[in-house]
Amino acid sequence: MNATNHDDDPLDDFAARAIELEGATRRVYVGGRGPGVIVMAEMPGISPDVARFARWVWQAGFTVYMPSLFGRDGAYPQAEDGLAVLRRACVSAEFHALAGRGASPVTRWLRALARLAREECGGPGVGAVGMCFTGNFALSMMLEQAVLAPVLAQPSLPFDDAAAVESDTDELRAVRARLERDDLSVLAYRFAGDRHCRAERFAAYASALGRRFVGNVLPDAAANPRPSPFFKHIVGCQHSVLTAHLVDEEGSPTLRARDEVVAFLRTRLLSANAAECAR
Repeated sequence: MNATNHDDDPLDDFAARAIELEGATRRVYVGGRGPGVIVMAEMPGISPDVARFARWVWQAGFTVYMPSLFGRDGAYPQAEDGLAVLRRACVSAEFHALAGRGASPVTRWLRALARLAREECGGPGVGAVGMCFTGNFALSMMLEQAVLAPVLAQPSLPFDDAAAVESDTDELRAVRARLERDDLSVLAYRFAGDRHCRAERFAAYASALGRRFVGNVLPDAAANPRPSPFFKHIVGCQHSVLTAHLVDEEGSPTLRARDEVVAFLRTRLLSANAAECAR
């Protein structure tokens, strides 16, 4: 789908599955073949831009699992509708949008989804890509041994403390220990002028995770200047590196970032002994 199109995305090339884990059932859009990658949508949900990124991942040789966490699946991000989704998520018990509350409870379900993806798809493990509201979810998922390749795209929680991260001290300590033990790394992206994921947050990640945190900062001029209304009027700055603000043109910094993410996933997940997806 062309990301400049203002139509909704029917998502009809994905298999929509109702997956029950940890006592909760969620719709998960699944497509592709190969080791599993969990793609978690940014606010305000699974937009055409998020679906485009997921398709790129599956075309690179992976099975994509894209859970519906909030919003209307496939919807083009309008301003007022998107703001309503954001407000509902901020007061939901499943998400911790403010500082001092630790990782969002929904990450337990996402870790179970990662285990399922590993069981269904084989391979050495799975990847996890979080964006904006879900950015730090990919880090919390590192408490699950199946997760080998975490990507944090403009992690934006907590909203009320630019120098904090969503994970609490104990979780950060456990994640760092695992990164060191298993020789893994965390790949992260943000735009230089992003007001929702500022330099202070990347500094906090670097302090907590050391050399295992690989933070990348793109110039604001690299962003798509004509994003959808939610990103133009509600987000109000260069923000979504892999989706709404990605420029799908050869040589663009955002397209290079996408290619780096795909290469990271391939390095970690497409080993010589990776099994074919068993679904």
